[in-house]
Amino acid sequence: MGRVVGSVKVTEAGGKPSVAGDVIVYVVGAAEPKVAGPKVKIEQKGRKFVPDLVAITVGDTITFPNIDPFLHNVFSQSGTRKFDLGSFKKGDSKDKEFPSPGVVDVYCNIHPEMAATILVLPNRHHTRTGPDGKFTLEGVPPGEWTLFAYTRRAAKPVSAKVSVTAGADTTIEIALQRGAEPPHLNKYGEKYRPEGPGTYR
Repeated sequence: MGRVVGSVKVTEAGGKPSVAGDVIVYVVGAAEPKVAGPKVKIEQKGRKFVPDLVAITVGDTITFPNIDPFLHNVFSQSGTRKFDLGSFKKGDSKDKEFPSPGVVDVYCNIHPEMAATILVLPNRHHTRTGPDGKFTLEGVPPGEWTLFAYTRRAAKPVSAKVSVTAGADTTIEIALQRGAEPPHLNKYGEKYRPEGPGTYR
């Protein structure tokens, strides 16, 4: 096996440098046996999904605990995995398995500002960059692969071809750009209603 090491530079749409610690780097094309991994956690905390970007492997499960002292909802209309976990209160947690590869955008039907992205990837050759944008991808099989880097609010992942040699490091630098948070509808396909007396905040 070999390693891919490198760094990711992230800028905002106007060219301003941005935090590079919330980038997922992954390799596709490398096959491996499907083995379910440990549950990944996305908390509902401070009216945010924490973290708001995770990478899992096909067949993995994510648990969604509510840490806030009010109701939350977790839903997705993404074609990869449509689901609605309903509303649940502080201390409750619900799980969801993800059997197919793809991108899953997750929202809360109560709080429109809450958004997260789940990358369901075909293998375990994925990692998250450090705060400085650097990463190390261990255990990549020798061969020619496509390396991707993705962050939330990017229009699409950026990619580069990598050649991996057994027992050696392949070094690469990648740059990508973030945009604005795209608007979304609620789980009924409608615009969110303005806050009112019945809104759980």
